[in-house]
Amino acid sequence: MGMVVRRVGEQGNKQKGKQMITAPKVVERSEQPYVAVKSVVTMAEIGVAAGKFLGEIFGWVTGHGLTPAGAPFFKYNVIDMEHGLEIEFGIPTASLVAGDDRVLAGVLPAGRYASLIHQGPYEQLYEANAALLDWIKEQGLEIEVQGSPEGDRFGCRLEIYLTDPGAEKDPDKWETEVAIRLI
Repeated sequence: MGMVVRRVGEQGNKQKGKQMITAPKVVERSEQPYVAVKSVVTMAEIGVAAGKFLGEIFGWVTGHGLTPAGAPFFKYNVIDMEHGLEIEFGIPTASLVAGDDRVLAGVLPAGRYASLIHQGPYEQLYEANAALLDWIKEQGLEIEVQGSPEGDRFGCRLEIYLTDPGAEKDPDKWETEVAIRLI
């Protein structure tokens, strides 16, 4: 990936236990077609749901003769920590494809995103998200989010799973990009 990750004591990066977070930054992202399975899950259910739905979507992509055009991701549409999270478990595609009654097709919007890379177990992504949200606030930036009866509805909030845990068994080496679209 070419990214240099600094350890404790070096400016701009934080380490907590075995977790590492790169310095947040603003990046420009191009639009990205994708396919996904959408579900509402609780925080406690995310791990099981991820295995189930990512397995399903990878199977769908393969079954339709497609090749993933990037790393799998979670797109958090609605967050209500007490009642549930509406998540799209997705895979980028090279072009827009038709979904079906189970798989939705969409496009991640182009634009400016606040972003950081978390290195460590997935259980620590809550802290990585909090760090990014704190940085956004400190920088005076604004995110695309609206309150709704279901919870906070985001324009585009992503966790992109850069490391395949099937290939890299050490969770301390797993890298995940956390990215939130800015307005």
